Amino acid sequence: MALKEKGLFGAGCFWSVEASFRKIPGVSEAICGYSGGHTNGPTYNDICTGKTGHAEVVQVEYDPSRITYDELLNAFWSCHNPTTLNQQGLDIGSQYRSVIFYFTEKQKIIARSSKIKLQPERYEPIVTEILPATEFYRAEEYHQKYFEKNNLTNNHDANSY
Repeated sequence: MALKEKGLFGAGCFWSVEASFRKIPGVSEAICGYSGGHTNGPTYNDICTGKTGHAEVVQVEYDPSRITYDELLNAFWSCHNPTTLNQQGLDIGSQYRSVIFYFTEKQKIIARSSKIKLQPERYEPIVTEILPATEFYRAEEYHQKYFEKNNLTNNHDANSY
């Protein structure tokens, strides 16, 4: 069995982020959920209030022999606008913030370096937070593989921005 590592990314509504990561060779799983807040066991309705502090996130499990963390970061930067604070398109609120939660010191260093490298390509400051991973709460089942279950097209893939 191949070695698996995890990444945890918030880039707006998790449906399109999950769909984008699922397309990447070397990614074995992309799970919608909530992280970065102060409430135990939040639900979608809870986080939509903006009072729990959680972000909609996608936990990505990947095989590091097939894809690097840096390549996952490239997909992360490409699937959303990291210069809008607490907003992605029409979705507004802290639950839609741009955030990278790191599991290791190595991920932290790579994420910070990636952000610094990307900034000159943007007209506005990148507001993406880079924070230690906190408790991940899996989102309700109807959020998992949302586009696939509902026969929808993901118009926000890595080539959209």
